[in-house]
Parts: sequence; structure tokens; C-alpha cells
Amino acid sequence: MFQQTETGRVTAQFQHLYTVSIGENAYMCGVSGKFRHAATSERDYPVIGDYVTIQIREHGQGTIHHLLERRTVLSRAAAGNETREQLICANVDYVLITMACGHDFNIRRLERYTLAAWDTGAIPIIVLTKTDQVDSVDTLLEDIQVNAPGIQVFPVSAVTGEGVAELRHALPSESTIAFVGSSGVGKSTLTNALADETLAVTQAVRAQDERGKHTTTHRELFRIDDLYVIDTPGMREFGLWEGSEHLDETFRDIEALAETCRFRDCSHQKEPGCAVQEALTNGTLDAKRYASYVKLERELLYMEKKQAEHARVLEKKKRRP
Repeated sequence: MFQQTETGRVTAQFQHLYTVSIGENAYMCGVSGKFRHAATSERDYPVIGDYVTIQIREHGQGTIHHLLERRTVLSRAAAGNETREQLICANVDYVLITMACGHDFNIRRLERYTLAAWDTGAIPIIVLTKTDQVDSVDTLLEDIQVNAPGIQVFPVSAVTGEGVAELRHALPSESTIAFVGSSGVGKSTLTNALADETLAVTQAVRAQDERGKHTTTHRELFRIDDLYVIDTPGMREFGLWEGSEHLDETFRDIEALAETCRFRDCSHQKEPGCAVQEALTNGTLDAKRYASYVKLERELLYMEKKQAEHARVLEKKKRRP
């Protein structure tokens, strides 16, 4: 029987199965045996947002044979002690870092997400949700401007509609966006608000502590007019996999200070003429922000060492007779 081969996009992911959309049609697909045999890591497998070639079978079924080259990839270090990269989505133009007013607002977490977003090659945008639950967002916006310089910020409320149109207008036609953030911050609700219909299932947030339940259990890509939107499950942890090359983009203020230190190899500890220590002393650089910078830098160096050691172990296993 003739089996047609087409190129489509992964729009949903369920462990070992994928929904691949081609125009108005969707096919439930697994990967071929040859594909699985050639894969050496999770990065070799499809992820939400990927473009793949599939062989279409009967009854809406298909088999994935090839993964097309990616433009961007958003990933994190898998939770636990295992040295493994966990892919979140691919071919994204904008990463929308979503954080709610109230208990979820956390500048240190925002810095972590921002660093990961820059590392994808996509453009980060900060979305401050649930503005209807606070009297004013001015203080929060000031904190964001200091700790995430150069990134657009959109205060929004899916309940009142505030800021939703402005956010939608800022996203170019045919672009792909991905919402990332903790559970209960309103990613799915905002997806529905952008679409002006219920696409993603949501649950009410417990009023006593403003914490949400994990309502999105899998990643899914929606088509909203001329926009592609990826809704992701809330993440309790976001371990960095890579990003050392983009620390300067997340911490532009600290990098600018470091460039004015007397010595090029200044460790910003006790060297004379250290502009970073001077800024910490006179209060122009927040001590918590600098501590976060140091922590993330050490985390990335540690992860690089773990990855190198893991690669050596794998190579050694390959050489065994």
C-alpha cells in the first residue's frame, strides 16, 4: 500500500508519542526503529515545535523518520542527580517568562529564566500576570527593570483584559512563542485570553495562598490566528543546562562594571580598583543581585564539568570491546 511522506510540525508530546500537524490534519506518530537506533541523546528526539518528516499511514497514524534542523532550543537540566538535558520546546521566536503578582514574584527565579531564554537564541519577554490582584505594579516593574535590563515587560490581567491586546500586538505575525513559568501563574489562562476562547484547560487557584495546581500536564502548541503558542507545564525547578556565554546579557550592569575594573582578570574579591566591590560598598549594585550572579556562574561551571565527565564516561563505554 502507498504511504505518503510529508513534512509537519510537532504540536503535542506524550512520552513516546507525538501529534504532528500538517495543515488542518493531525497525525499520531511514533518514531521509526531506524530513527530510534540512530538517536544518542534526548536532543536527537522530536520535541514540541519541531519540524519532522513523517510517513502517513491509515486512520490518522504516521511514523516520524527525520528531524529537521532547529533554529532555537529551550532546555533545562533534568531534575535529580542525573546529568541529562531535558528539552522543553524548539523553533521558538519569543520566550514569554510568566510571573504572577503576589507570592510567585521572585526576582532570583526571573534571572534564572532570563538566562535560559537568552541561551535559546530566542527573544525573552517578561509577562507580569494577575495585575488585578494587586493595587499597584510600579514597585514590581522597577525591580524588573533593574534586574532584567533591556527586556520588554507587559503587565497583564486575563480577568480584566488589561495588557492582553498590547502583548498580542508586540508579537509579530507567524512567530512562535512559548510560555514558561511556575504552576498557577496563568500561562494557560493567558493562552485562552490571546485566543479569546478556551484552548488550554485551567483550574482555579487556591485563594488562601495564591498557589496553583499543575493544570497543564503536557506541552502543546496552539494556532491562534497568525501566531503559534506553546503552553508548557509549570516547573518547580529550572536547573540550567547551558548559558555561561549569556551571563553578560542577563547581568549587563555587572558585566559593565567588571569592564572598568583595574585588572582584566579581576575576581571581584579583594583586588584594588575593583569596580564591582566599589559598587557593592556604595550601594549602587544590590548585594543580592551580585550573589545571584555568582551563584549562577558557579552552577554553570559545575554543570559544564558534569557534562564533560559524563561525556568521558560514555566515550569510555563505547571503546570497551
